[in-house]
Amino acid sequence: MLKAILPVRSLLIAIFLLMAGGGFLNTLVALRLERAGSGALAIGLVGTAYFAGLTLGSVRVPALVGRIGHIRAFAAFVTLLSADTLAYALHTNPVFWGALRFLDGLCLAGIYVCVESWLNERAEPDRRGMVLAGYMIMLYGAQAAGQFLIRLGAGGPAVPLLVGSILISLAAIPVLLTRITAPETGNFAPLPFRELYQTSPLGMVGAGLTGVMLGAFYALGAVFARRLGMDLSQTTLFMSAVILGGVVLQWPLGWLSDRIDRRKVIVLAFAGTLAAALTIALTAQAGALLLGLGALFGGLSFALYPLCAAHTNDHLAPEKRVAASGGLVLVYSLGAAAGPATGSLAVSLTGASGLFLFIAACASAALSFALLRQAKSEPVPAHLQESYVGLPRTSPLAASLDPLAAETCAAPDEPGETRSRH
Repeated sequence: MLKAILPVRSLLIAIFLLMAGGGFLNTLVALRLERAGSGALAIGLVGTAYFAGLTLGSVRVPALVGRIGHIRAFAAFVTLLSADTLAYALHTNPVFWGALRFLDGLCLAGIYVCVESWLNERAEPDRRGMVLAGYMIMLYGAQAAGQFLIRLGAGGPAVPLLVGSILISLAAIPVLLTRITAPETGNFAPLPFRELYQTSPLGMVGAGLTGVMLGAFYALGAVFARRLGMDLSQTTLFMSAVILGGVVLQWPLGWLSDRIDRRKVIVLAFAGTLAAALTIALTAQAGALLLGLGALFGGLSFALYPLCAAHTNDHLAPEKRVAASGGLVLVYSLGAAAGPATGSLAVSLTGASGLFLFIAACASAALSFALLRQAKSEPVPAHLQESYVGLPRTSPLAASLDPLAAETCAAPDEPGETRSRH
């Protein structure tokens, strides 16, 4: 892997610094608003603002990057994100922080577009899979590590924000000094929702409900932990355990999905997410068991989006994979924007456990739909299934790092066989 990622090391260092410096803000914002007396609904709406910015950015930012260029766009987004991070120290107000979170989402959408298009430009065709794996390790590893910056708040409430802003600012240096040629910005129009659903109902519905679940968790997971009586260290450890669990289980589940009917693995992952969320809600007690259940929940739920993307790709020619990924990212983002607000209602009505009861309800709905699709349609023959690729839920351009997306045409189906809808 080292040989594959050395040509793009400046980009990977940049994304690590960015996520270490900004990846903890979901948790910090929820904790600070909770301590200031804001209710679950207000915290949920602030979380919704972030995902709304991310959604709008994924649609609008590529054209802006194309007009002003990758390096200037990257520098602008990083500068705004760094300033935005410092602005949280000015005033603790849900409306003000909601506006800041919206800007955070817009900035990160722009950063993802710049970095992923650069990675796509530099990755050798036979090393794309390793570059993508390195990117995901940096992305989620830094996000998990960044949670521990919250503990610096013991030295003063502004300290985590100051350190985060410093790390984000430093992320601009390896990119601004790089000799990597900025790529041309192409047209990455997402596949229309109607066509996406006709191609793979389960892929689209599964991605949307996964967004609802994870959007609710990112916005309210820290609130759940604090209301169980966890201290700051235990809360950051719980959030990190969920994120790291999400990295660990993706590849085993992907490996399994390449060898059996992929829908069965999706059913297994939704059923496991349902069981883990229900167990967390019913036990609702701090300790090692909760950390283990959190890691299991993260491992299963984080794998759902790439499984749904792989299932969708089983029904598409390679040249449509990036467009389909764009559609799925948009569906996921819309779900993630809806998740915090609706999840907060469950917390308001039933207490801290309401978050995971809500997640369990979403997983149950997705599981029912998956079982219905499995009963109504035939599986894709094993030799026609595309290889699983673990894709981050960032921007459509991440799909272009998939080696199969680089192909210009699909292999013809066997005589007499067609790919059915699932």
